[in-house]
Amino acid sequence: MVLGIVTILFTNVSAQTNAKKKERKGEFYFSWGYNKEWYTQSELHVQQASLGNDYIMKGVRSYDHPGWNEALLHMAISIPQYNYRIGYLYNKEKGLGFEINFDHTKYIMAEQDVHIVGKMNNRTVDTVRSFRNSDSSYYFLNNGANFLLFNVVKRWHLTKSKNEKVKLDFLGKVGIGPVIPHVQNSIFGKANDQGFQFGGWNVGLEGALKATFYDVVYLEFANKIDYARYSGLKIYEGTAHQAFGTYELILNLGVNIPMGKRLK
Repeated sequence: MVLGIVTILFTNVSAQTNAKKKERKGEFYFSWGYNKEWYTQSELHVQQASLGNDYIMKGVRSYDHPGWNEALLHMAISIPQYNYRIGYLYNKEKGLGFEINFDHTKYIMAEQDVHIVGKMNNRTVDTVRSFRNSDSSYYFLNNGANFLLFNVVKRWHLTKSKNEKVKLDFLGKVGIGPVIPHVQNSIFGKANDQGFQFGGWNVGLEGALKATFYDVVYLEFANKIDYARYSGLKIYEGTAHQAFGTYELILNLGVNIPMGKRLK
């Protein structure tokens, strides 16, 4: 009987040891998903030296354009407001890692009466002008305000099912990086030469709930705040400068791939 008990204990220890040896220290992950944004009001500083313009449009309101709510399955997956995450947890036990974090977010200036202060046509102004998104008047970062962040990541385990096939974690992320906007505008009838450009920097803070199934596939729902400063944005005969905050809701589908040294 004693021999049987010893055999059982030895077998259990061996099984646990082998399972632990099979587990890897790190984990690579990739996810893709879509987002919804709300922007703070901002000031748009327009400088066009050749036209005698150097003015600020105050209290500018804006909105996003999700796209995924408009027949998502009938368009290219990169047309709506999308996002992806590419990351590596270099220490799964402590939940420490880093990631590349990209959000394709569309920014559209709302139709409004704008308070303008500064200089227009070499004349000092403090006035209100009507701004309408028509063929002759618009301001878009509509192919992307495009936040790129290099994040540090911390993961906390919350709970798991009895068979460990479903796990729930919380992730905290913080980072800094460049913005890569697609600038498209026609300010008071003067259109720019639209295109992508490096246009400043942003910082972001993100909290996410991550539900993992069978250690491979996961769903991640995140709330994020971002602050971006744009400079040197291309407009007709000049540049524009702008800063605003963003609140995002994000839903991603991803996969985990174990990597790194095996635990001993």
